[in-house]
Amino acid sequence: MSGLKNDRFIRALLKQPVDKTPIWMMRQAGRYLPEYRAVRSQAGSFMDLCTNPELACEVTLQPLERFDFDAAILFSDILTIPDAMGLGLYFSEGEGPRFERPVRTAADIDRLPVPDPELELTYVMDAVRLIRKNLQGRVPLIGFSGSPWTLATYMVEGGSSKSFAKVKGLMYEQPQLMHRMLDKLAQSVAAYLNAQIAAGAQTVMLFDTWGGALATEEYLEFSLRYASQVRSLLNTSCNGQEIPTIFFTKGGGQWLEEMAKTEFTALGLDWQTDINLARARVGSRVALQGNMDPIALYAQPEVIKAKVATILEKYGVGTGHVFNLGHGILPDINPEHVKVMVDAVHDLSVQYHQ
Repeated sequence: MSGLKNDRFIRALLKQPVDKTPIWMMRQAGRYLPEYRAVRSQAGSFMDLCTNPELACEVTLQPLERFDFDAAILFSDILTIPDAMGLGLYFSEGEGPRFERPVRTAADIDRLPVPDPELELTYVMDAVRLIRKNLQGRVPLIGFSGSPWTLATYMVEGGSSKSFAKVKGLMYEQPQLMHRMLDKLAQSVAAYLNAQIAAGAQTVMLFDTWGGALATEEYLEFSLRYASQVRSLLNTSCNGQEIPTIFFTKGGGQWLEEMAKTEFTALGLDWQTDINLARARVGSRVALQGNMDPIALYAQPEVIKAKVATILEKYGVGTGHVFNLGHGILPDINPEHVKVMVDAVHDLSVQYHQ
């Protein structure tokens, strides 16, 4: 990819030859880093950090100073779109994200606007532009959004949930209402990701955190259908460069074949999916990203290296693999253990790319 000093990540997504397997990490800018915690404290609150482009840029770049990651990911939150829709996002200590005005009725859904990313979400686009400028072509920048279904779960539940009773209740009892909401969210997500691409994101990722909470029929109808709609609306070419796309459903390993039909460039895998079997099932059609258990990073360095070696061996020879955790890193992981993983991926993967 022109202008990039390290384009290994982009090349692997496009299934082009690479010298070693690229690696980045979900939540790589986050609480496990003391330098992140210092900036977060300076910002005052998590949302104040997200909405300050200079500070968002600073924390996005922090992991690259410490580790040899092959990509940067925009520091933001998946709930920026519902916040821009006027639902009153706030964060409670120990409870995670909450909304002052959850979406429960047809009137609530009809009131939802499709936000203009360059107006209501300018702070995100300004952060993307600033990060691209400061990266100076070091590694590619990943933009992202929550998937329509995942955003809907938070919007209807009013925050996090274990049972998803409210959102599933709406889905089962008033499916047409749910479809109306998801269609509006798909339009909003596509506009948001396209604005990130225009601002400088070189890859975009759709996080379907809660798709795995659904039964197969409902996953296909209410989650995958709208992820596919987002994909069909994306501008996957910008300034003559192809923009790869990544789709990740946590707990979605049983639906890989259906996910591969959506034309995303790559599929993310959680740690419960065997990467060898996943490659056999869909590997020729999409690249694969994943899939080390985040808990393995609590282990001793030799255990971490052995785990990395196993995943690389299971994927096997050739390109099309981006190494990652199977979900986000946990806040109390020792940063030195992250370095062990990153270095092991680069050292041990050379043999699979001769």
